[in-house]
Amino acid sequence: MRRTTSPFSLVLLGLGTFLLVLAPLLAWYVQPRAAVNPIDIDTTAVYEGRGSVFDTDRIETVPDRKITVTQRVRGNVADSERSGNAVWDVTTTVDTDRSLPAADPHDALDFVPHRWVMDRRTTRPVHCCGEKPHIEGEAYLKFPFDVQKRSYQWWDNTLGDTVVLHYRGTEKVQGYTGYKFTGSVPPTRTGTRMVPGTLVDQPDRPQVLAEEWYANHGFVLIVDQATGRVLYAQTGPKRTLRAPGAKKDAAVLLDSEKVAFTTATQKEAVRQAERDSGQLRLVGTTLPIGAGIAGLVLAAVGGVLVARGRKEPEQPTPSDVPGTPQPTLTM
Repeated sequence: MRRTTSPFSLVLLGLGTFLLVLAPLLAWYVQPRAAVNPIDIDTTAVYEGRGSVFDTDRIETVPDRKITVTQRVRGNVADSERSGNAVWDVTTTVDTDRSLPAADPHDALDFVPHRWVMDRRTTRPVHCCGEKPHIEGEAYLKFPFDVQKRSYQWWDNTLGDTVVLHYRGTEKVQGYTGYKFTGSVPPTRTGTRMVPGTLVDQPDRPQVLAEEWYANHGFVLIVDQATGRVLYAQTGPKRTLRAPGAKKDAAVLLDSEKVAFTTATQKEAVRQAERDSGQLRLVGTTLPIGAGIAGLVLAAVGGVLVARGRKEPEQPTPSDVPGTPQPTLTM
């Protein structure tokens, strides 16, 4: 008797081997290349809160006003494709009820356009493509992929520098769990501005090059661990003016202890985080594990079938068949 290998067993063995090779390929090659920042982003985040603002008509600071901060991020696809990086154009407006709705964002209480260029995989700043300002740090607008339980250097565009955000555990946003980070900014001089002397307690001078100061009562950011997307953001900006060399604030331009994502912005951030992290989990964990298990089973079954084979009787040679004339040897 002899054994033969069936085509079915060979197919099982081949398919199992293929899946065993595919599993680590998905986890170690495909998934890292899927975790990239988009170049065609177009998203808007809205913050709301209450605080004091400077009324330019009354020439004084008025308290307890509703404050709306709108931050729109749009990817510049052409510049991104040319550079190989993610080029995002960002506009941030600060409004009160008097300036909303605004036909022109330049009519807002404050309007700041800027450009952020980053490495698509690491989220680290890249200094090219008309970047403005010179952004540093590990994160801005979003964290890197695969967020760790440690402190991060977060870029504060108003400060013009980085702020250390400390990991504070986990917290839910709209039922979705994220990593929580907090930080603050002590009063810091950020620049100068020409203003009437009366604004900084110098009424005898028509114009004064006043000092601009900035502080932040506190940042609270809750971030999706897989994608680095910000699910909830809270900030407490304070912007003031001081006379040259003065130790105390003379005028308050903006002061709010809490301006935070609206409920609608939170829900949209969570929706996108669930979608994107689900896709990363699919190619990085679910499919590799499934492929590995299926491949192991199929390869084992196919290997057993190949080893056992199918027993078939051996065909007799002509000399073994009775009655068959034997060849004669002639000289």
